Amino acid sequence: MNALIIASGLMLLVYLWTGIACGRARVVHSVAAPAVTGHPIFERAYRVQMNTLEQLAFALPAVWLLGWTLSYTWAAAAAVVWCIGRVWYALAYVADPTKRGPGFLISFVAGAGALVVAIGAAVTRIVSGG
Repeated sequence: MNALIIASGLMLLVYLWTGIACGRARVVHSVAAPAVTGHPIFERAYRVQMNTLEQLAFALPAVWLLGWTLSYTWAAAAAVVWCIGRVWYALAYVADPTKRGPGFLISFVAGAGALVVAIGAAVTRIVSGG
């Protein structure tokens, strides 16, 4: 379980990193709050932060469901893969939005996969009487 706790913390740190990057882009490109449009680099950093929050909302609970239903180790691995995908997505999106797809796909599959496998494991337990 400790590995999942650490990996979950890493997921939150990735989100924190995107928030800091967004705030930095806001300052560097003089986009005054509460505006969410302005310089293209700021807009990309903002979208990265928002999309990461959207992904985190289901991926973090999904890895915990996977841990509880199947394996803390596999859940921690899914969380780490999600982090790798999110960092890839963030760096690619800010540099060139057309290159964001692979990072998005990696993180989405890690989060959605964890959710689907966790639900499958729970259903299997119910059906088998366990």
